[in-house]
Amino acid sequence: MDEHYPEAEKLVLVMDNLNTHTLGSLYEAFAPEEALRLARKLEIHYTPKHGSWLNMAEIELSVLARQCLGQRLPSRAELAQEVEAWAAERNARAAKMVWRFTTADARIKLRRLYPSLEL
Repeated sequence: MDEHYPEAEKLVLVMDNLNTHTLGSLYEAFAPEEALRLARKLEIHYTPKHGSWLNMAEIELSVLARQCLGQRLPSRAELAQEVEAWAAERNARAAKMVWRFTTADARIKLRRLYPSLEL
């Protein structure tokens, strides 16, 4: 945090729900005073345990790349302007994800993960 974002007041992290990803982990890696200083600088948002929030974020970034970033943008300011315009249009249309992978599909594709019940 100090190297890449030294002037940031807060850093927002989006993390999965692994039990190793807690502020308590900082106390295992750093002295208590340093761990507390770092913890105060972090704002952590966890993804749902049984959801695919991170997958949706990756899909949205892929859509952004295909629809908006397939062109050469000469400056950071123009990049920001293009991304803001793209996001405003997506939000105005209330673009939604349509999941096509059903439970039945999962039972076929992920068959090895389901227990075998013999009656």
